[in-house]
Amino acid sequence: MTRRTPLIARLTGAGLLALTTLTACGGPAPELVAAPGIQPTDCGTVTLAENPWVGYSANLAVVSYLARTELGCEVKVSAEAEDASWQHLADGSVDAILENWGHDDLKKKYIDNEKVAVEAGLTGNKGVIGWYVPEWMAQKYPDITNWKNLNEYAHLFDGKFLDGDPSYVTNDKALIENLGIDLTVAYTGSEDKLISAFRKAEADRTPMIGYFYSPQWLLSEIDLVNIKLPAYTPGCDADPKTVRCDYQPYDLDKIQNREFAYSGSPAAELIQKFQWSNDDQNQVARDLNDGMKPDEAARKWLDAHQDKWRAWLPSGVAG
Repeated sequence: MTRRTPLIARLTGAGLLALTTLTACGGPAPELVAAPGIQPTDCGTVTLAENPWVGYSANLAVVSYLARTELGCEVKVSAEAEDASWQHLADGSVDAILENWGHDDLKKKYIDNEKVAVEAGLTGNKGVIGWYVPEWMAQKYPDITNWKNLNEYAHLFDGKFLDGDPSYVTNDKALIENLGIDLTVAYTGSEDKLISAFRKAEADRTPMIGYFYSPQWLLSEIDLVNIKLPAYTPGCDADPKTVRCDYQPYDLDKIQNREFAYSGSPAAELIQKFQWSNDDQNQVARDLNDGMKPDEAARKWLDAHQDKWRAWLPSGVAG
């Protein structure tokens, strides 16, 4: 898997967008050029995917609020797993994915080969996936942070390595087998349950090891310590069956249906310009987790960051 650094540039004249990307193989892709004569349009209805983690929901809350209140869009949401979002993006029933974690295989299929989707710029978020234990465990057992020592402590975890939503794409089963670690993946069933497990392990000082990631608001509440796996190098995870290296760090990006991207929709341009930091996302995600409604969480963040979000609005929209 290779890291991508997409670029979005505003074209003059017809109000079109040219997206310059990197292909799945890492080389520069031809510039995508829309048909001439398309003019900006009224927003109408835009359908956005929602994948099952709260960071994604934070992106959706802010983009949806701006699309409705600033651009006059009707926003529909398709809540589904990642693979389903790509399939619906391809058939046109979803217009955009607001947070994509890698998926080079799907990019190759839908962007490079079938040409029904396009990369729509970076979110600004840095995605990190890994194996973690509560901080107290690392203090009590300092050498537990090296994967080579995990078998000495497997009995503390009752042989279980905890993952979250089964739909998340992980390498954990293969890593455990290929590194010869005496653990078995057990799914909590959701991001919320995985968070609850880590919180309980910290509060009750009960042993736990599991999959986790950043950006994630929980990391502002409790400290988790990363288990050092064999270092990631480009291509080391190319075969999911033989992978024995750490996860790739991601520059998270957005994906759009190709027709939507070039439709002249102001929502398409808003999504392409949308970009914020891990801290920004975590602020909104934490409010959502604490029970705030999406529009309330979005308004709270937007009121405090007007200079940032006004730059996302399409040309000619005052904000």
